Amino acid sequence: MAGILVFVEQRDGEIRKASLQALGEAHRLAAGEVSAVLVGEGVGSSAADLGKYGAGKVFIGDDANLKLYSAEGYAEAVIKAQESCQATAIFFSATVMGRDLAPRVAARLGVGALADVVHLEWDGDALVARRPVYSAKAFATVDTAGQKPQVVSLRPNVFAQEEVGGSAEVIALDGLALAIRAMVKEFMAAEGGEIDVAEANVIVSGGRGIKGPENFALIRELASSLGAAVGASRAVVDAGWIDHSHQVGQTGKVVSPTLYVACGISGAIQHLAGMSSSKVIVAINKDPDAPIFKVADYGVVGDLFQVIPPMIEAIKAL
Repeated sequence: MAGILVFVEQRDGEIRKASLQALGEAHRLAAGEVSAVLVGEGVGSSAADLGKYGAGKVFIGDDANLKLYSAEGYAEAVIKAQESCQATAIFFSATVMGRDLAPRVAARLGVGALADVVHLEWDGDALVARRPVYSAKAFATVDTAGQKPQVVSLRPNVFAQEEVGGSAEVIALDGLALAIRAMVKEFMAAEGGEIDVAEANVIVSGGRGIKGPENFALIRELASSLGAAVGASRAVVDAGWIDHSHQVGQTGKVVSPTLYVACGISGAIQHLAGMSSSKVIVAINKDPDAPIFKVADYGVVGDLFQVIPPMIEAIKAL
C-alpha cells in the first residue's frame, strides 16, 4: 500500500499546529511512507523539522510567487508532490486554507474529497471517514468509492500531534507551472496578536448576554487569564460588536478546543454546530432554560458580570 501525502500549512515560516496534527494522524494510519509538501518562499529551513512528526520525505515548493497563498499555485505544488510520491491519500487540515485548497486539488485529480472528518480507519486499501452532518446532530460514515488518491481534510484539534523522532529527506519541486491568476496580497494580523479560534486549545466566547461591545473587555480579560482565544456568537458579530474572524458557528469557524467557555450565549443551533465537539464545555447564562446547558459539561446559572470577575481572580491566584 502506498503512503500518505500531507499538505503542511505555514505562516511566515511557522508551521501551523493543525498541520502537525494531520501529520500525526497520517503517521498513525500509514502502511507506507508519510510524505509532506510545504509551499512558500524560503520555507526550506522548516522542512527538516517535519521528520520529528513522522514525515519521511518533504517536498518543497519554494518560489517568490508562492510567498502568500495562491489557490492555483499551491494546488500545482501539491499535485507535483503527488506525482512524485504516488500516495494513496492526500491529507489537509480543515483550516480556512485547507478548506479552499483540498477540493481544488481533488477536482484537478478528478476525485472526490472527504471534508472536515473527525475519525479515519482503513477498510482494505480504502479510508473510511466519519464526519458530522446536520449541524453536528448526527455523524455520517463516508468513503471515496474506490477513487485514488483519496483527498481528506481533517478537523483541527481532533487528532493527536505527536513527536515520533526521525529525519526527513528534503526534495525540491522543480518545474512548477505557476499560471497564477489571483493571489493573496497581504495577511492582516489579528488585533493585539490574538490567538486564532480555529486552532486554540481554550476559547472564551461572548454572546448577546454581554449587553454591548464595551463589555468584551471582560471576555478578553478572562481569555487572557486562561491563555485562551476570544470567540463570539453570530448575533454579536452581526451587531458589529466584534470582528467576524472571532465568530464560532456554522457560518463562522468550527472549533474543537479542549475547553470552551460560553458567556452569555443562549446556544442557537448554528452556534452549537460550531463548538459542540469541544472536549469540555462551560456555560455561564442567567437563563436556566438556555439550550447551551444541554451540551455543557459544567453550567453556572447567574449574571456573567457577577460570575466572571471572581473566576478571573481565582485563576490568577492559581
